[in-house]
Amino acid sequence: MTRDKLRVERHPGWALIRIDRPHKRNALDRALRAGLMAALRGLEGEARAIVLTGSGSAFCAGLDLTERAADRAAGQDTGGAEWVELNAAIRAHPAAFIAAVNGMALGGGVTLMNSCDLALASDNATFACPELGFATYASASGPTTQLSGIARKRAAWLLLTTERLDATTVERWGLLNEVVAPPALLPRAAALAERLAGYDPVALTAVKQALDHIPAVIRGWREAMEYGQRVNAGIRHHNNHTPSQETTP
Repeated sequence: MTRDKLRVERHPGWALIRIDRPHKRNALDRALRAGLMAALRGLEGEARAIVLTGSGSAFCAGLDLTERAADRAAGQDTGGAEWVELNAAIRAHPAAFIAAVNGMALGGGVTLMNSCDLALASDNATFACPELGFATYASASGPTTQLSGIARKRAAWLLLTTERLDATTVERWGLLNEVVAPPALLPRAAALAERLAGYDPVALTAVKQALDHIPAVIRGWREAMEYGQRVNAGIRHHNNHTPSQETTP
């Protein structure tokens, strides 16, 4: 764990990861990215649900641009590749992730929210992809926003105008599940995490994987339902339990 930059709170069946670099708006430098990867590995097999939040007035302001500029000048910029691997690790992790967006989410902060399975935000949170204003493409928040299934014109507004959006708008667009008052954010996230932690871990991971598989890989109705049968067969096989008949529709 990266000292003074990342806090991991363990609870029965679930955990909370807090990005704790408020003086940099929780921007992710190299050490913090490595710390997050280590935290994910440490929680694998232990936490069935993981809440991701930030400290202070920001959820996450993206990657540390000052560090990246120095790395580029030195010809050793690995930030983009590390960022891809970190978000891929969230998607591949067996735990369900809940973003608790406590404040501003810019660029990479939007990416982190998109990579989580569920997303809550306080009603004072704001969201933006400002990259075009710096003559660059939002190379992670852009694709993950579109993969989240929002309409093209809404994704275009986020990426082309660079305007900050309020939490109510982002919820209406479908990138958030709920918007709550700031004092209710972490209690609500904790309640959801506790609920998810009570489910069978094999089934929970299988459902998370299915949410990515359909419709990204399978689009047809019959194929999708047949895939669902295979998922349940795999869960039963793993848990060494075969009921006499399928009980779910």
